[in-house]
Amino acid sequence: MAKGPEAFRTISEAADELSVPQHVLRFWETKFSFIRPMKRAGGRRFYRPSDIAVLRGVKRLLHDEGYTIKGVQRLHREEGLRRLVGAGSGEGATAPALGEGAPPRAGRDGLHDALRDLETAKQRLDALLRP
Repeated sequence: MAKGPEAFRTISEAADELSVPQHVLRFWETKFSFIRPMKRAGGRRFYRPSDIAVLRGVKRLLHDEGYTIKGVQRLHREEGLRRLVGAGSGEGATAPALGEGAPPRAGRDGLHDALRDLETAKQRLDALLRP
Protein backbone atom coordinates (compact mmCIF):
# COMPACT_ATOMS: atom_id res chain seq x y z
CA MET A 1 0.00 0.00 0.00
CA ALA A 2 1.48 3.35 -1.05
CA LYS A 3 1.86 6.20 1.42
CA GLY A 4 -0.15 9.36 1.02
CA PRO A 5 1.49 12.59 -0.16
CA GLU A 6 1.55 14.02 3.38
CA ALA A 7 3.11 10.94 5.01
CA PHE A 8 6.62 11.05 6.42
CA ARG A 9 9.27 9.08 4.51
CA THR A 10 12.12 6.99 5.85
CA ILE A 11 15.56 7.63 4.42
CA SER A 12 15.21 4.64 2.09
CA GLU A 13 11.83 5.86 0.83
CA ALA A 14 13.17 9.41 0.38
CA ALA A 15 16.24 8.11 -1.46
CA ASP A 16 14.05 6.00 -3.78
CA GLU A 17 11.68 8.90 -4.45
CA LEU A 18 14.59 11.23 -5.31
CA SER A 19 16.63 8.56 -7.14
CA VAL A 20 19.74 9.16 -5.04
CA PRO A 21 21.59 6.79 -2.69
CA GLN A 22 20.91 7.09 1.04
CA HIS A 23 24.50 8.14 1.75
CA VAL A 24 23.98 11.18 -0.49
CA LEU A 25 21.08 12.35 1.70
CA ARG A 26 23.25 11.90 4.81
CA PHE A 27 26.09 13.83 3.13
CA TRP A 28 23.76 16.67 2.15
CA GLU A 29 22.70 16.95 5.80
CA THR A 30 26.35 17.71 6.68
CA LYS A 31 26.68 20.37 3.95
CA PHE A 32 23.30 22.08 4.12
CA SER A 33 22.15 23.23 7.56
CA PHE A 34 18.60 23.67 6.24
CA ILE A 35 18.22 19.91 5.67
CA ARG A 36 17.05 18.63 9.03
CA PRO A 37 14.90 15.50 8.92
CA MET A 38 13.09 14.56 12.07
CA LYS A 39 15.00 11.92 14.02
CA ARG A 40 13.39 9.32 16.24
CA ALA A 41 14.92 7.07 18.87
CA GLY A 42 18.03 5.37 17.58
CA GLY A 43 18.67 8.16 15.07
CA ARG A 44 16.18 6.93 12.48
CA ARG A 45 15.41 9.73 10.02
CA PHE A 46 11.94 10.71 8.87
CA TYR A 47 11.52 13.22 6.06
CA ARG A 48 8.47 15.48 5.98
CA PRO A 49 6.90 16.37 2.62
CA SER A 50 8.53 19.81 2.94
CA ASP A 51 11.93 18.15 3.43
CA ILE A 52 11.41 16.14 0.25
CA ALA A 53 10.53 19.31 -1.67
CA VAL A 54 13.75 20.99 -0.51
CA LEU A 55 15.81 17.89 -1.30
CA ARG A 56 14.27 17.75 -4.78
CA GLY A 57 15.42 21.33 -5.34
CA VAL A 58 18.92 20.64 -4.04
CA LYS A 59 19.20 17.60 -6.27
CA ARG A 60 18.06 19.51 -9.34
CA LEU A 61 20.46 22.38 -8.70
CA LEU A 62 23.44 20.08 -8.04
CA HIS A 63 22.79 17.36 -10.59
CA ASP A 64 20.91 19.07 -13.42
CA GLU A 65 21.83 22.75 -13.23
CA GLY A 66 25.52 22.36 -12.43
CA TYR A 67 25.58 24.25 -9.14
CA THR A 68 28.34 23.59 -6.63
CA ILE A 69 27.64 22.93 -2.97
CA LYS A 70 28.81 26.46 -2.18
CA GLY A 71 26.55 27.79 -4.93
CA VAL A 72 23.49 26.11 -3.40
CA GLN A 73 24.51 27.37 0.05
CA ARG A 74 24.79 30.91 -1.33
CA LEU A 75 21.45 30.62 -3.13
CA HIS A 76 19.80 29.52 0.11
CA ARG A 77 21.45 32.32 2.05
CA GLU A 78 20.44 34.99 -0.47
CA GLU A 79 17.03 33.76 -1.61
CA GLY A 80 15.83 31.27 1.01
CA LEU A 81 14.13 27.88 1.00
CA ARG A 82 11.36 29.00 -1.34
CA ARG A 83 13.93 29.35 -4.09
CA LEU A 84 15.20 25.80 -3.52
CA VAL A 85 11.69 24.37 -3.44
CA GLY A 86 10.92 26.33 -6.62
CA ALA A 87 13.98 24.84 -8.33
CA GLY A 88 12.72 21.37 -7.45
CA SER A 89 9.35 22.06 -9.06
CA GLY A 90 10.99 23.56 -12.16
CA GLU A 91 10.06 27.19 -11.52
CA GLY A 92 12.04 29.88 -13.33
CA ALA A 93 15.52 29.90 -14.75
CA THR A 94 17.96 28.63 -12.20
CA ALA A 95 21.35 29.48 -13.68
CA PRO A 96 23.10 32.20 -11.69
CA ALA A 97 25.39 34.86 -13.08
CA LEU A 98 28.85 33.73 -14.14
CA GLY A 99 31.07 32.96 -11.16
CA GLU A 100 28.22 32.48 -8.70
CA GLY A 101 28.31 28.73 -8.16
CA ALA A 102 27.35 27.23 -11.51
CA PRO A 103 29.30 26.87 -14.71
CA PRO A 104 28.23 29.31 -17.45
CA ARG A 105 26.53 26.50 -19.34
CA ALA A 106 25.16 23.98 -16.88
CA GLY A 107 25.35 20.26 -17.41
CA ARG A 108 27.98 17.83 -18.63
CA ASP A 109 28.11 19.24 -22.16
CA GLY A 110 28.63 22.72 -20.77
CA LEU A 111 31.53 21.49 -18.65
CA HIS A 112 33.16 19.92 -21.70
CA ASP A 113 32.71 23.17 -23.63
CA ALA A 114 34.21 25.19 -20.77
CA LEU A 115 37.19 22.82 -20.55
CA ARG A 116 37.76 23.13 -24.29
CA ASP A 117 37.63 26.95 -24.00
CA LEU A 118 40.16 26.90 -21.17
CA GLU A 119 42.52 24.62 -23.09
CA THR A 120 42.33 26.93 -26.11
CA ALA A 121 43.06 29.96 -23.94
CA LYS A 122 46.04 28.16 -22.37
CA GLN A 123 47.45 27.34 -25.81
CA ARG A 124 47.16 31.00 -26.83
CA LEU A 125 48.87 32.17 -23.64
CA ASP A 126 51.65 29.61 -24.07
CA ALA A 127 52.20 30.83 -27.63
CA LEU A 128 52.41 34.47 -26.47
CA LEU A 129 54.87 33.64 -23.69
CA ARG A 130 57.28 31.64 -25.88
CA PRO A 131 60.54 33.51 -26.62
